[in-house]
Amino acid sequence: MSLALFLMTEKGQAVLEGILASAGPDAISMVVGGRDPNVRNDRYEDIRTACQQAGIAFADRASEPVIPADYALAVSWRWMIHGVRNLITLHDSLLPKYRGFAPLPNALIAGERETGVSALFASDNYDAGDIICQRRLEIEYPIKIQEAIRRIVPLYAGIASEICSSLAAGGELPRRKQDESQATYSLWRDDLDYEIDWRWDAARIGRFIHAVGSPYLGARTFLNQDPVTIPEAMVEPDVRIENRAAGKVIFVRDGQPVVVCGSGLLRITHMTTRGGRSLLPLKKFRSRFGR
Repeated sequence: MSLALFLMTEKGQAVLEGILASAGPDAISMVVGGRDPNVRNDRYEDIRTACQQAGIAFADRASEPVIPADYALAVSWRWMIHGVRNLITLHDSLLPKYRGFAPLPNALIAGERETGVSALFASDNYDAGDIICQRRLEIEYPIKIQEAIRRIVPLYAGIASEICSSLAAGGELPRRKQDESQATYSLWRDDLDYEIDWRWDAARIGRFIHAVGSPYLGARTFLNQDPVTIPEAMVEPDVRIENRAAGKVIFVRDGQPVVVCGSGLLRITHMTTRGGRSLLPLKKFRSRFGR
């Protein structure tokens, strides 16, 4: 069975490397790549270079290539794929939970204790097709998105190699229906979704900061109406505030502002301008975060 790959990001690169290591370049008929402007390193060039070195045909998705394959496997892919009879996608959630977009960062923001990877057949409704297999990953907090990706990447590579081996052996891939009563959805994220909502509780904001950090663009807010990025923060015990106002600085400790949240307090330990210049120690105590 011929297999085409639609690959993006570190997960896509890991799948390519895993299949090359386990089955060799002859197992892949073609690789299609795409760029992601919301990721600092989308691995596009790494994937293309690996294909060139292995002698595998590579095409950019913008060229609308014809896909010469019986099966296609998509990883971190964000666009519709046409002209493929048997399309398999890898999705970083335990479906039917978190169908849709950015499931891993959204799960971390929500504080999920378990996530994983699902391989499924594509269907008319996104991420609703039959499940082929799943692998689980336990999560402990605090955890940054980069670490979560590092831990989930081997699950992608393992599942892809398993599917590739099954197809090469001519076997039928297993499939089971999803339980629609358990389905939840994860919305797409855009530039506005990097902005901190100080009305959230401090623990959620802390998880948010970690979940949208590198390789993503980082948590953003405004400090006295000037745009800033917050890569690091830590939750502090709450105090009784008679006139609670989310976003106001209540303490400054070692030059680091402690900010009032919807509930709880958050100490900002690293803050920069959008250009990367450090803004700590805080120069003005009477400061407000947010719009």
